[in-house]
Amino acid sequence: MIIKQLSVFLQNESGRLVNVTDILHKADINISALSIAETEEYGILRMIVSDTEKAAQALKAADYTIKISDVICIVTPDIPGALSAALKKLAAAGIDVSYMYGYSSDGKARLVIKTSDPAAASALLEA
Repeated sequence: MIIKQLSVFLQNESGRLVNVTDILHKADINISALSIAETEEYGILRMIVSDTEKAAQALKAADYTIKISDVICIVTPDIPGALSAALKKLAAAGIDVSYMYGYSSDGKARLVIKTSDPAAASALLEA
């Protein structure tokens, strides 16, 4: 399924992550998934949130640079080879994976995947 992901660009300095989560808390936004990638100078906080547009407005009002992207979310059995099978399907269709993050519990793995073609990837993996 295609979902919206909110990316927030952060200076790599103490307190920035706390500030973002506090802004979202005050806006009554729930974070259901997140990933942080960093360099020496900045970080990218990628999140799936309960209300992407409201979160984007709250963060823009606090002078954060944000981007909203389409990503896919898949649920696979939490067994060896399940991720490999999904990635093989994407590769065979010529769909590139830029990054992914996820977790597993209760026998299921939930993955957020940024692909070169979210609509085609979603259709392929749901088939």
